Order: sequence, then structure tokens, then C-alpha cells
Amino acid sequence: MAINNSKAKVFLAEDDMSLGFVIKDNLEEEGFEVVHCLDGQTAMDRFNKDEFDICLLDVMMPNKDGFAVAKKIRQQSDLIPILFLTSKSLEEDKVKGFQTGADDYITKPFSMQELMMRMNVFLRRTKKMHSELEEEYQIGNLRFSFTDLKLTSPSGGFSLTQREADLLRFLCKHPNKVLKREEVLMNVWGKDDYFLGRSMDVFMTKLRKYFKEDPSINLETIHGLGFRFNANVQA
Repeated sequence: MAINNSKAKVFLAEDDMSLGFVIKDNLEEEGFEVVHCLDGQTAMDRFNKDEFDICLLDVMMPNKDGFAVAKKIRQQSDLIPILFLTSKSLEEDKVKGFQTGADDYITKPFSMQELMMRMNVFLRRTKKMHSELEEEYQIGNLRFSFTDLKLTSPSGGFSLTQREADLLRFLCKHPNKVLKREEVLMNVWGKDDYFLGRSMDVFMTKLRKYFKEDPSINLETIHGLGFRFNANVQA
């Protein structure tokens, strides 16, 4: 995997040929390597043939939509960042995007500067993950490896997405304390946004499913305020 941002390899699926050309051209001027696909099925076939550092997926594409492509990518990699490029502002589309494994979305029309800023957030995080020493937490009888995106229990284990791991890491750093919703959003997503807040609730629900392995762990929702991660956490 190319970790140097200036040489990062971008997987772009965008059926608008003009917009795809503009994105590809601008990214290549900034030193990125870009592979561009014009429809969802081609994107699903092409992704298997190379290694990429970040994915930019249009939601509405012929043959297969962006959600289907993201789901396919997530079956093969929990680590690679996925950003949706969407002209839709419907809440359910954004929530569905996060449910299928997206890390972020950017709504059309957008500036190339904004897109590259969003991309670099995830590329820096990926680079940091590969350069840091192992970061692990013991949560009750669960073992959480932030570096490897793994949560293991005596009976088995789970592979986490990057966003799930980021959220769980923040909870582990602040156990048994009331965390306001906006505080979690700012620290994990980088901004306090209504749609991101809905996606955060989805991720909280996913984490609760994992915590069923240890009944002593309780991710509590405090109505009108936020959350409290009731758990014995050791770094």
C-alpha cells in the first residue's frame, strides 16, 4: 500500500465522464495516481486487480450503485478509506452509505480543495497507523487492537472498520465518563453535523452488538446529552 500521500493510489468510480476527468486531472496534478471507472460493475471488477489507498465512489451509477461497490470493497478490506461523492442530500442515503462501510461523504458540487482536504485526513490516519507501534486495549474480557482493527473475545473475534475502530478508541480513552454527542462527533468525525450524528448512532449500535460478548460492558445512551462507556479499560 502506498503510504506517501503524494504517491497515493486513488480508486475513482464516477459515471459522469466530465466530472471524472476533472477529478482525475486535478488529483494527478497533485501527485496522486488515479484509476477511473465509469460504472459500478466495472469498478467492482477493477478493484480486485490492484491495491489502492483510498476510494472515491459516486452513489448513482449504472449497473451497480456506489453502495454495492462499497459493500464489495469492505468484504475485501476493512482498512481502505471510502468517501462517497453524492448529489443526494437525503438523510437515508447518507446513513445507508455509512452502513455499507463509508468513512465520509462529500456532496456535489464540491471544490477540489475540499475533496483533497477530506482525502488527506484519511491518508494521514492510514500512514500513522502503519508507522505507530501496536496500540491495544483490554476492555473487560475483550481485547481491542486499534492497529490491526481487531476486537477479540474468548469465543472469537470481529474485524472492525476504520470508523468503528476510531470510535471505540475514543471511548477507551474516556471510560466511565459522560461524553457529549458533539464531543464525540468532533473528535472522531472532525465536525458536528446532523447527518453524521445519525451515522454515529448506527456505529454505536454496531459496537453494542460486539459488547454482547461481555455483559459487564455497557455503552449507555444518556438521553439529550450523549453517551457513557461503562467498562473496565486497561491500555
